[in-house]
Amino acid sequence: MLYRWTVIIIIIGLSQWYSFQCIKTISQNKYLWILYLSLSFLIIGNFIFQISHYDRSEFSWTPFISYSLGFFISLLVFQSIILIGLIFEDIIRFPQALYSFFNRGIIGQDFFPQRRKFLSQITLVLASIPFSALLYGMYRGKYNYKVLSYELEFDDLPDSFDGFKLTHISDIHCGSFDNPEKVKYGIELINKQGSDVIMFTGDLVNNLSKELFTWKDLFSSLNAEHGVYSILGNHDYGDYMDWDNDQDKINNLDNLKKIQDEMGFKLLLNENDFIIKNGEKLAVIGVENWGAGAFKKSGDLNTALEGVSDKDFKILLSHDPSHWNKRVIPHSFSFPLTLSGHTHGMQFGIDIPGWIKWSPIKWRYPEFAGLYQKARQYLYVNRGFGYLAYPGRVGMWPEITVITLRKRKNNV
Repeated sequence: MLYRWTVIIIIIGLSQWYSFQCIKTISQNKYLWILYLSLSFLIIGNFIFQISHYDRSEFSWTPFISYSLGFFISLLVFQSIILIGLIFEDIIRFPQALYSFFNRGIIGQDFFPQRRKFLSQITLVLASIPFSALLYGMYRGKYNYKVLSYELEFDDLPDSFDGFKLTHISDIHCGSFDNPEKVKYGIELINKQGSDVIMFTGDLVNNLSKELFTWKDLFSSLNAEHGVYSILGNHDYGDYMDWDNDQDKINNLDNLKKIQDEMGFKLLLNENDFIIKNGEKLAVIGVENWGAGAFKKSGDLNTALEGVSDKDFKILLSHDPSHWNKRVIPHSFSFPLTLSGHTHGMQFGIDIPGWIKWSPIKWRYPEFAGLYQKARQYLYVNRGFGYLAYPGRVGMWPEITVITLRKRKNNV
């Protein structure tokens, strides 16, 4: 732990030093220097203060803490890019400086300062791009709701469900919200889709059931003919809190379940339910959280399938997309459509339909956003309705997914 903090402090220190040298090289205005240093130390100092006074027994990642983290990340990214740009020049300049020292006067003295100023200007421009994007993500991006629509064809879809439309949302994280009007707009946008059913794939709260008190009435307004199905995500269990005792944690989860019931959500806990149309049925299977690595593995697919046959058309709700590769694809039953969330698309990336979809989170989750297919089984990973920690989104906008099921006319 000490080693880790030592590395972090060194990186922050070097980033501060090089970014200040960059500003000094470009401008001789000492008031600008003072302003830059003041803002930097204010952002870093506030973040350290917030983290050191963070009470894990209270709301996790309140808007105030989130913004202190957001500004810290934005500043650190800005300074780190400058650090990377200039430190390589110093590595090259060092042996040249030694040569100049022992052979004074051989190399022209005006060359290095001019080159350093030009490089500083280029580096500053490059660093300003992600810095501006991160600030925009906090100001506008986190409520920049996008409706993404898909039509998926299936051989075994019951005829009565041809054209059946579902809206998929995930990762609400209501404890992070700071703008009721924007959230209300997002909820109205969900209802506006007029889907037959709404399916929510977990992480309703950051940690505590009481986060829902402010938003309960608004989420109760979600409406679809066949209701709202939901499952639990890793944050819903309260695992990231310091509890006074185990019973408090149990009560918190029980209360979260109770509130979901009061909101009209059909919470599936390793369970299933059937949607019936014209005597034909569609199975909705909901598992508790199952995530690769150190994440909770409460999901029990076999238990959730009790009463469901392999011939039934199945939609699986599973919060963590790693469950799909590890447990769903190898299962003896076929799951035509699995809906997941969890990744948020890291709330940062480049997403241009038909061209590029990239985020650093793909190094941890190969299926991190959008539609995937294996062996005629689809996985859809929703980018999330809300946000966590960093109070913004860049590129990976908050998402409302609308999927229309179609019966394949000619079996292949």
